[in-house]
Amino acid sequence: MTPIVEARGLTKRFGTVEALAGLDLTAESGHVTALLGPNGAGKTTFISAVATLLRPDGGELRVAGIDVASEPQRVRRVIGLAGQFASVEPAMTGRENLEFVGRLFGLDRPGARSAAGDVLDRIGLTDDANRLVRTYSGGMRRRLDLGASLVGRPQLLLLDEPTSGLDPRSRIELWEAIRNLVADGTDVLLTTQYLEEADKLARDVVIIDRGRVIAAGTPDELKDRAGRDVIEVRPRAAGDLPAVEDILTAVATEAPRCDLDTSRVSVASDGGADQLTVVVRLLDEHGIAVDDVGVRRPSLDEVFLTLTGRGVTPTTTGQADPTSDAA
Repeated sequence: MTPIVEARGLTKRFGTVEALAGLDLTAESGHVTALLGPNGAGKTTFISAVATLLRPDGGELRVAGIDVASEPQRVRRVIGLAGQFASVEPAMTGRENLEFVGRLFGLDRPGARSAAGDVLDRIGLTDDANRLVRTYSGGMRRRLDLGASLVGRPQLLLLDEPTSGLDPRSRIELWEAIRNLVADGTDVLLTTQYLEEADKLARDVVIIDRGRVIAAGTPDELKDRAGRDVIEVRPRAAGDLPAVEDILTAVATEAPRCDLDTSRVSVASDGGADQLTVVVRLLDEHGIAVDDVGVRRPSLDEVFLTLTGRGVTPTTTGQADPTSDAA
């Protein structure tokens, strides 16, 4: 089967900044492929190239077997694009927004009405279709934005950090909408800085750093590459976090990580269950009560740290353009 996206030796520079440095990437049809990487990795630059919004300086890029450089108009007929923020008209209803987009695609009024109804059902907004968009929640607006990119029935949907800035409930609702699109036959290529998002949605994950692919595979395959389990402790009292860090420092060969948001301390472990036994004994000796302690597989965040030596930092502010992503 022809890959939905295939890049070979892709390069792009913005002045002295090398946004894409000979990037090789293949995204297969039939599922979600997630691109991970920190700010400046080249994710948005790559998505913009696939969307024909910018022309690479070198290399080859094909979408559904179509050469992007020589046949950009054909590529545009098989893709849809949704960015970080919903680009919908708040003074119109959800249905009117989608019908308007359908007319822009060249559909007649009955065709636009039919396409809008189909899309509203696919994204779970039929019951709210006749409400003004200004009354929609952020998550509903983002789903409507997805719907606008689907009116033209694209073969490939490009999502550039689609859940950036959404609350957890809205993020979960959007994930479900994306899963439904894939089940209905739409291929999805998304960029994200939320590691959980890639873990939940993607069958294939591609990690990009400094304009190159540094690792690719399923989430489980990438976790296996990290090579070590993780000991994780969540003390009952947040004030015990420093003491837990000291205990894990004494047991492990590297510095532990403390997540203040979840009140957890974790550290890579070569000893697995044996080291966990030592940790539990030391916690007891120090009188530290815990809500949770155990050994688990590494997260994708920890895989990224292992591969690059730095983490992925989510952003919730303005949409990155290709130059800012490359910087």
